Parts: sequence; structure tokens; C-alpha cells
Amino acid sequence: MKSFANNLEEVVLNQRELNISFEFFPPKNDEMEMKLWESISRLKYLKPNFVSVTYGAGGSTRERTHHTIERIINETDLKPASHLTCVGASKDEIDKILRNYWQIGVRHIVALRGDMPASSSNYQLHPDGYKYANELVEGIKKLSQENINFEISVAGYPEMHPEAKSMQQDIDNLKRKVDAGANRIITQFFFDSEVFFSFVDLCHKNKIYVPIVPGILPVTNVKQAKHFAKMCGAKIPKWMENVFEGLDENQETRQLVAGIVATELCRILHNWGVDDFHFYT
Repeated sequence: MKSFANNLEEVVLNQRELNISFEFFPPKNDEMEMKLWESISRLKYLKPNFVSVTYGAGGSTRERTHHTIERIINETDLKPASHLTCVGASKDEIDKILRNYWQIGVRHIVALRGDMPASSSNYQLHPDGYKYANELVEGIKKLSQENINFEISVAGYPEMHPEAKSMQQDIDNLKRKVDAGANRIITQFFFDSEVFFSFVDLCHKNKIYVPIVPGILPVTNVKQAKHFAKMCGAKIPKWMENVFEGLDENQETRQLVAGIVATELCRILHNWGVDDFHFYT
């Protein structure tokens, strides 16, 4: 049976104009680190434009993220993009992290406000910190005065950020991030191509013209995907639940179905002119 990586490899090799990137989670233990590097070793042959490494709520994975980024730089030819959230840190702390990333060779930041730590329901933003992602982008751009010029990606939500009161409010917030200096929008995952195209149209109507890269999530665990979707405002269509029904104990078949579903979505998007894809691994 072909895995998702096999299916994707065929698409990339057959469509050389595609630009792809992958997002990794920093490993929590030695076993997960081994699995991560097996994945990186396999996926690097697809020559991604960049690979990003996530950053936990409240900066909870800061050290693991930094370690993973540093290892990617030292042991591969891949171009890493580090996620950076501003929740729970002062502006000086964030600037110090950015200067350190620049020093070790990072040239691309995925700038996010970040989630509040789940362990603290009354968590307060840092009084001397960046409160929103657009402020973080502005802070990153200010470092150009020191000849530190990061490429900056920001997040977009095709089905609306769960904290937004309306889609228009969410788009207005996205425009503030772009106007502050973001170079690219990477979307949260979705499973309906029309959702993405409607989002792009809405961005253009609001004079947002930077590249908008669709985020693609290959689903091998529907229960986990539902959890992710609830956190980020995405919807799991009923047909997807039906497709994976009864496959809980059959990992190989789940991976095959996940590969088919994800690559079919990519084919539809590509047929309508999308050449850039960001895969959540």
C-alpha cells in the first residue's frame, strides 16, 4: 500500500512547478525525535521550500523548538522556519530570541500570537509584550535596523478564527498582519476546496495580495483531527468521518485513505492555479 509520502512524491515529481513546505512538531522524547528525523530524512528528497517547527502554547516548547531548528540547520540542507509566539514573553525576550535565531542561520519566522496555556484559565498577556500577531510582525520588522531581515509568514483562517466575532473582523485582523510586513499567509487546514477559494476571494476584496498558501492536513486519526479542528475553527465534513469509519484498528488502510484524500484536495487546488502547499505532518 502507498503511504501519503508515496502519493505526494508522485504528485511532486509529476508536477515540477509545485512548491511545498512541511510543518513539524518538536519531539517530546527520544522515541519521537527518532521518528521525526526518519520523516525529515524521507521528506527532504522532495526538496521543500522550507520546513517549519511549531511552538507550544505560551512558549512551552521553546527549547525543544530551538533544538530542532538548530539540528535541521547543522545536519541538513533544508531551510527552517521557526514558529514564534508572543504570548507569555516580553518584547525584549522576543527580540533576544529573534537575534539568536538570526545568528544560528534562521531567515524565516512564522509569527503567531499563540494560544494561552491550557493549564491557566486566567492567564494574562505579558504587560511588556506584544499583544497580537500584527504587533509581533511590526517588532520583527524593526530589527531590520540591525540588518536582521526575516521573511515572515502569518496564519490565516479560511473558516474564521474561533475567537473572532465575524469573518470580516478576522479578515481585518489578517490585513493588519499583512500591512505590518508579513510576506505570506499560511492557512489553517480545511477539507473543502471551495472554503479556500472563498477565503482567497475575500482576502482580495479586502486588498490582501500577498501569497496565500493552503495548509493541508493528511488525516490518519479522525478523533485527533476533530480535536485540532475544534481548536482552530475548522470543520470536519461528514463524508470524511464516513470514509474512515471502521478503520480504527487498520493503520495501513487509514494511511492509504489519508493519502488519497489529501492528494485529491491538492489536485483540485492545483487544477485551479494553486502551486504552493504547506503540509501539517
